[in-house]
Amino acid sequence: MLGLGLHRACFCCGASRQEDREVEADRAVLEKEERSEPSLICPPPRSRSYRPPEDLQSCLESHVREVFGPSLPEDWQQTPLQENRLKHRLLVRLAAELGHAVPNSQLHRMRRAGDVLAFYRTPVKDETKIDELAAAELPPNLKIIWQK
Repeated sequence: MLGLGLHRACFCCGASRQEDREVEADRAVLEKEERSEPSLICPPPRSRSYRPPEDLQSCLESHVREVFGPSLPEDWQQTPLQENRLKHRLLVRLAAELGHAVPNSQLHRMRRAGDVLAFYRTPVKDETKIDELAAAELPPNLKIIWQK
């Protein structure tokens, strides 16, 4: 019995030594990765900016006419977007063509075609608050510098 107990203890120690070596190797890799990464880097460029095209109204009107067919009211901007399938089809087409999608948080506001037109008329700047601060005139004791 004592022999089995010692054998088990040796087996466990051998396994834990192997685990210790693996953990140490993992730590060494992580430490090397941490040293190679700078502490603060400039974020990668994003492409969230949007400028409405000149022919936005005619573009949107043609898409509304294609999706909703002949059942449009006289003023196409008053077309209700109650049927989710048609609303989705319209918004997907516009997002693909214009490169700018209505975010989920604003989908409930799109009740008529005019609401969609108002959304797509609004330009979007591609700047973060830190970018705006860096471009602004700051007090002499405050500077924002991106590390490269």
